[in-house]
Parts: sequence; structure tokens; C-alpha cells
Amino acid sequence: MSIENHYRQAAAACLFMLLASGGAVAQSDSKQSSAPDLASKAMESANKRVEAAIPVVHQLQADARIQPLLQQAKGMLIIPSYGRAALGVGAQGGGGLLLVRRPDGSWGGPAFYNLGGLTLGLQAGAEGGPLVMVLNNDKAINAVMKKNNFSLNAAAGLTVVNWRKMAQGTVGIGDVVAWSGTKGLFGDVVAVGLSDIRFNQQLTDAFYGRSLSPKDFAAGNIEDPHALPLQQALSEASAMPK
Repeated sequence: MSIENHYRQAAAACLFMLLASGGAVAQSDSKQSSAPDLASKAMESANKRVEAAIPVVHQLQADARIQPLLQQAKGMLIIPSYGRAALGVGAQGGGGLLLVRRPDGSWGGPAFYNLGGLTLGLQAGAEGGPLVMVLNNDKAINAVMKKNNFSLNAAAGLTVVNWRKMAQGTVGIGDVVAWSGTKGLFGDVVAVGLSDIRFNQQLTDAFYGRSLSPKDFAAGNIEDPHALPLQQALSEASAMPK
């Protein structure tokens, strides 16, 4: 091999190493730049969900018959929009917010959840809409705080009743009461079930800027200024009469 060929091969090897190194750096930079983008999108999605829950609380508050139930509630799972396409067993129902009531009657910050399907209560042709699961006792609270994945139904040992049937006086209060802002969603069924409710770690962490678990929300001590309008709306809706 001539000296000239030797230098050519050495130069080619150096060029290859430089290109490979540059590609690795570019790939690393791309990964680093995508992380803030994902966090920003998660934060935006979390804020939109919190904002969407406020008019649902106002709609709930407008139903005067439900006031006594809200005044005694231990917690609430608020689903701003339960899509029509999701109305089926195992289907994705959208996103929800779980808030726990403090001993003084105020409400803690929301934990974020993804929802599965209605296991009971689905009526053919029903439109989607806002849905609220009112948690009436410590049994219901403990059921949702122990794991990252849970269900609100008889299989989980909980009695979940249709609010419209309860308001008619045909059924007593259960561990959970299901209220819908859409007329006819549950029809005349007594029992309702919501399955495969999963803690959304990404949205929860993005909203609060730190890693949290469902158990962190059990005492209602988690706070963030962006959640205050929702907490205040819920406090007004569930306030005891003066």
C-alpha cells in the first residue's frame, strides 16, 4: 500500500467518525429538545381539563335536589366530557379529575385520571356529556386511593347508584352516586358502573411540577394556583346552608 493510499484511508476513517459523532450529538439534542415539548403539551392538556371541569360543577350546582348530597360528599370524580364513542364496555371514556374533601369542608387539588367504559347503565343512542361520580364515604375514597388503577362498580365492592333514580326516591344512597349532565345517559337503571380508571402520571406530574402518587392526594393537601378556581367552585357548590 502506498503512503498516499494510507493517508486517504485514514482521512476517510476520520471523516466517518466525525459524521457519526455529529449524528449522535444531533440525536441527543433532538431528544433533549423533545422533552420540554412533551412537558409543555402535558401541562397545556392538564390546564384545559381543569378549566373544562368548572362549568360541570356549575351545572351540578344548578340541580337543587342534589345539594344535600354534595354537602356530605367525601370526594368527586369529575369527567368534563364522556365521549359518545366511548360509551361501551372497555372503551376509552376520556379524562377525569379526582378531588378529595378536607375536614374543614374545602377541597384539595385535582389528581388526573384516564377513564375506561361504563360497565352498567349505558343506554342505546345516548349522547356523551359531563359525568360526575360523587364519593359518599371513606370506603369509596379508600377504593380510589389505594391503587393507580381501579373501578367504581359492584365488582370492586362498591354500590354505585344512578342519581336520577335516587332523586325519584326509588333507591337509597350508595357508596357512589353517578350524576350525568346528559338526559337519558343512564335511563331507568338503578346501578351504574365505571371500569378501568387509571391514574395519569404524566398530566399529574406536569400540572404540579413534581412526581406524585394517588396516596399523596388522600388528605387533600396538594395545592396549585391553577386549580383554585375549580376548588372554589366546588366549595361553593357543596357549602352547607347558613
